[in-house]
This record gives sequence, C-alpha cells and structure tokens, in this order.
Amino acid sequence: MVNENRQSSIAIWLSFISNVALTAIKLAVGMVFGSPVLVADGVHNAGDVVATGAALSSMRVSKMPPDDDHPYGHGKAEVVGAGIVAIILALAAIYMAFHSVAILFEPPHKATVIALFAAVFSLILKQILYLYTMSIGKRLKSNGLIATAYDHLADVYASIAAVVGIGLAMVGDHYHIGILSYGDPVAGIIVAILVFKLAFHMGKSSVDVLMEKNIDPDKIDELVELIHQIPEVKRLDRIRGRDHGHYIIVDVRVGVPAELSVQEGHDISRKIKQTIMEQHSDVEEVLVHLNPWYEGDRSEFKESNE
Repeated sequence: MVNENRQSSIAIWLSFISNVALTAIKLAVGMVFGSPVLVADGVHNAGDVVATGAALSSMRVSKMPPDDDHPYGHGKAEVVGAGIVAIILALAAIYMAFHSVAILFEPPHKATVIALFAAVFSLILKQILYLYTMSIGKRLKSNGLIATAYDHLADVYASIAAVVGIGLAMVGDHYHIGILSYGDPVAGIIVAILVFKLAFHMGKSSVDVLMEKNIDPDKIDELVELIHQIPEVKRLDRIRGRDHGHYIIVDVRVGVPAELSVQEGHDISRKIKQTIMEQHSDVEEVLVHLNPWYEGDRSEFKESNE
C-alpha cells in the first residue's frame, strides 16, 4: 500500500509540475511570438494546473481511513475530484472554441518555428504523461489518476491542433497561400469538440458513481458465480455493487438452510466475504444478509426485498 501511494503521488506531482512548466512556456512563447493558438493552449494548461491540484487534493482525502462520520471511507473524494476535472475541461473546451472562432474573423497571424517547437514539445511530453499516468491509474484503480490521464489526453489533442495549425500557417506563409493561415483556428474548433466530448464522458462517469450506479454486469456475473460455489448457499436473492472511488462495496442477500445456528450463519457470511475479496482485490467490503431457506424453495437467482 505504501508503494502504491508513492507511485500515485509521483504520477500526480509529475503532472502538476509539467502543467505549471508548460503553462509558462506556452504563454511566454505565444505572447512574444504572436501565436494565438499557443496562448489559448497556455490558458488551457493553466486550467490543468487547477485540475491537477483538485485531483491531488481529492486523492489525499480518498486515502484517509474510515471514521465515525464516514464509516465507508473517503474513496468518493476521487470521484468528486474527477468531476471537477471534467468541469474544468468542459470550460477549457468552450474557451478554445470561442477563441478559435474569434481568430477566423481576424487577419492571419504569422507562424514561427519556435512556436512550432513549443507545440511539438508539449505534444511529446503530454503523450508520455498520458501513457504513464493512465497505466498507474488503471493498475491502482484510481479515479483521480485516470481523470488526470484524460486531462493529459485532452492536452495531446490540443497540442496536435497547435502543431497542425502552426504548420499549415508556416506553409501558407512560405507559399503565399492565405487560406492555410486559418488552419490553426479550424483545428482548434475540432479539438474543442473532442475535449468537450471527453469532459462529458468523465462527468457522466463521476455522476454515475456518485448516484451509486450498479457496477459492470460482467463483474456482477463473476461475483454470482463465486457465491454459487459455496455449498451452504441455497439461493441468491440479490446482489448489488457500488463503486466507491478506488474500491468497490458489494451487497449480497442469500438464502441458507433455516435450521442453521447463528454461529453457522456467521461462518457462511465470512466465507462469502473472504471468497469475493480474495478473488477481487478491488472489493473493499462485502455486506452479507442471510435469509432462511426451506426445502422446496427455488434455488436459482431471484430478486427479493426480504
């Protein structure tokens, strides 16, 4: 656990430092050399600094142990952080689209090689950070890191637009093709749409978790199969699962022989919990409710409110 926390901390701090550095580089180069796409991308990166800060804070809170006020832990703090990142991405997309449309009605700006190098550097760095952060986020099942990785991916899209736009403008300047100078804002509009779509997906995922949407059906099927392997379980009445950030809580209701003692029922509950948690490391808690089962009752899965 200590090693996992260290890996997630390194990933999020690398993201934070890179966003601060890229914000400074893009804004400085964009303003000095008159590159509107770099200025817009720099403002976008400034929003990333805030988003990464939100992810960092939420991840720290999510690692806090359960307490009297939060008996199920603080895992959803990462989901809240991911939601904040989604909002910031959506606002950045709107800004990028507005800025790009505004440039279409202005005289074309002259592109420079330095501005192109800055965009290429950002593209390469953000692609590396996306792959690195997503890899750790998926392995540690961290919503905060995954949200940060998607934020890097949005920057990759923006950097691609900057490279294409600046490149087209340079070609247009060299060959005196005026229309190519507007490749920058057109690419910016396309990327803004892609970033907004990404933000919508992230926001929807966060809302689903906060509204305690059931976990993936395939995951439920795997849990059902495990429970049916326990001989004492005669009937599976209900099974539900909810994502709590970087872990899952499972709620199970099963039918067991009515003549069993309280101790035997307790042992069955513990066996169900251990079986699930041993096979699924992302399950943090299993809540088991026992219903009486009598000879002649149907043994197959059914929904029950008993």
